[in-house]
Amino acid sequence: MAVWERIGSRGDVEDRRGMSTVAGGIGVVGIALIAGITLLAGGDLGDVANNIFSIVEDQGLTQQNTQEFEGEDSYERFASTVLGSNNDMWNQIFQQQNRAYTTPKLVLFRNATQSGCGIATSDVGPHYCPFDRTIYLDETFFDELKTYLGGSNEDVAQAYVISHEVGHHIQNILGDLEGRQTNEDSIKIELQADCYAGLWGNYISDLNILEPNEIQEAIDAASAVGDDRIQQKVEGQINPETWTHGSSAQRVESFNKGYTTGDFNSCRL
Repeated sequence: MAVWERIGSRGDVEDRRGMSTVAGGIGVVGIALIAGITLLAGGDLGDVANNIFSIVEDQGLTQQNTQEFEGEDSYERFASTVLGSNNDMWNQIFQQQNRAYTTPKLVLFRNATQSGCGIATSDVGPHYCPFDRTIYLDETFFDELKTYLGGSNEDVAQAYVISHEVGHHIQNILGDLEGRQTNEDSIKIELQADCYAGLWGNYISDLNILEPNEIQEAIDAASAVGDDRIQQKVEGQINPETWTHGSSAQRVESFNKGYTTGDFNSCRL
């Protein structure tokens, strides 16, 4: 396990896991159907997202405080530390470019919670909302990642996912998310976020955080969430024309590009 205690920085994490939530889920297959119908009707990726959030909102959300997660626990500290290390790296990169870096927020939740993009649900997986500049994460996702897709759910794999979502925050700051609505655009954005996560991997490798070969956990996670691997698992066939995140090979390649070079410019679209 990585020695996260060697990182002194902390990011802004809000723990909502103590709020009991109930919301109808639409699942991966449901999301795929919504996306297919919307795109066939002439809609773009923005319309797909709006339709998904509208359906989830219609199913309702109730919240009730529980005491299970009262006080700061080890996972909250872990998430805050990973976010803090990302903030340290990006602050350095932005200073080198004479830019101002603004930090994102990370919300931990279970099942569903309100976000600036609608209702965030576990079915959608870890994601970034550009409207409130916040990452939404239900950490139980990582158990499903290992069980159903054969990826790693170890700490470095989870840190990779958080760093990938921070990558979307960087894209939002730089304006790279604007006007990108096609599947091809989406793939470029996702692969760049993987490259940014690789930059973070390179950054912490100089801090003596990781054990030898521990970065492989992140690489395994990147491979597990490739479109081809997910499609093969969920649908039993692969259709590159519907990809939105890139293949397993592309995602690993993009992560490795950032990790091996440590160069922000290597991740340019």
